[in-house]
Amino acid sequence: MKNVAILGASDNPNRYAYLAQVKLQEQGYFVYPISKSGKDILGVRGYTRLNQVDEKLDTITLYLNPIHLIDVLDDILEKKPRRVIFNPGTESETHIKRLEQADIVVERACTLVLLSTNQFESM
Repeated sequence: MKNVAILGASDNPNRYAYLAQVKLQEQGYFVYPISKSGKDILGVRGYTRLNQVDEKLDTITLYLNPIHLIDVLDDILEKKPRRVIFNPGTESETHIKRLEQADIVVERACTLVLLSTNQFESM
């Protein structure tokens, strides 16, 4: 099964990052919630930094304001996932360009929509 990190994870059930984690876990993905607090979410160990995750990541899905991406871009590049999903409101052309230059697939899409339409794996 594929490993997915959620950057900007939340334990607030009203947040899209929380809903994405629910759906990912329901569909059998191994989820790694990354947040400032590092709280465990939905029974899954939380982390404060992406580089604390030892496992290889297939996908990183972003739920961060673009101004905070500069703080995590080097960690993403170092982790070298197969793809990064920029959910609506997280897009940054500068960061997208850097990821693409590193041969990381970039998607401008909503993780929740991809999951609910069975397109998450096909991307």
